[in-house]
Amino acid sequence: MSSRLNPYLTFNGNARQAMEFYASVFGGNPAFNTFAEFGTTDSPDADRIMHGMLETDAGYTIMASDVTSDMEYQPMAGCSMSISGDDADLLRGYWEKLSADGTVTMPMQKQVWGDEFGMCDDKFGVTWMVDVTQPQT
Repeated sequence: MSSRLNPYLTFNGNARQAMEFYASVFGGNPAFNTFAEFGTTDSPDADRIMHGMLETDAGYTIMASDVTSDMEYQPMAGCSMSISGDDADLLRGYWEKLSADGTVTMPMQKQVWGDEFGMCDDKFGVTWMVDVTQPQT
């Protein structure tokens, strides 16, 4: 197997819901392992996600987990998920779904560098940047 770089997102008890949301955006079927499956059946964290993975129809891989209840949850900061390409309809569709029920920090629109670009925080607090590249002339 060749090397891959994949985002690994951390949530505070809602990793399953987030990964199911990302599957609704990008396609694919998320797979989950709970803490109970790895021996912590009598823990308050038994149903939390120890490891989740989504391999999307487009070939993206997103991984995620929940923190345990004895850990301090710290939301992602200083990092964004970025998707770019020239399939405008596909990327605009991702944008619409990711920004729905979230917070748009930069509306999807034509930018000074020529591309169509937008930024949002989805309903789980993950920051996304979507860039529709324009053909070079």
